[in-house]
Amino acid sequence: MQPECCADTTHLLRNTYFFEFLMLHIDYITNSIFNSRTYILSDGSDKVWLVDCGDVEPLLSIVCGRKVEGVLLTHTHSDHIYGLPLLMEIYPSISIVTNKYGKTALGDSKLNISRYHSEYEDIILSCDNNIIIAKEEDELFGFRVYETPGHDPSCLTYSNESFIFTGDSYIPGANVFCGFPNSNKEQAEYSKERILQFAKGKNIFPGHSL
Repeated sequence: MQPECCADTTHLLRNTYFFEFLMLHIDYITNSIFNSRTYILSDGSDKVWLVDCGDVEPLLSIVCGRKVEGVLLTHTHSDHIYGLPLLMEIYPSISIVTNKYGKTALGDSKLNISRYHSEYEDIILSCDNNIIIAKEEDELFGFRVYETPGHDPSCLTYSNESFIFTGDSYIPGANVFCGFPNSNKEQAEYSKERILQFAKGKNIFPGHSL
């Protein structure tokens, strides 16, 4: 399914940022399901990292023949992971970063809520060899990890000195949705306040386009 390098991507709901001082490109796609976002991080090498994974075909058009080294999951709800089954077929050795709860949820269609959505089949991933378990203040691939539960117990935020990926734990201009069985409003509010502190002076990249 991998498209030819430098395929035309003008039709994509896509944005690109370039942080020259970090030599980092950040592309993002607004996915077709629930306007979730997939971020593509590249430093000019032949490898890229993703934050979350939705629509795979437009993602591959941006990846343009490079290797997807890994995926930093902001949480394991289905609208942020539904591209993983296909992506793992293309890149069998890909690393997937989540927390302990997220590891369980990837293999449970109730916990990742794919069972309750008709937009895709139930997502049940068996990928123990691919998973990297992250916890509070781990340093992974240039990012510091913060556990920011509330929206879901699997929520992680990834931050460095210049930008922060907040998933659904903080979307500027929107309330944190806490209507899922494993959501917790008090945790969500605490996590939001933490993120606002971490995010001062940084570029914020949330989990959805409004």
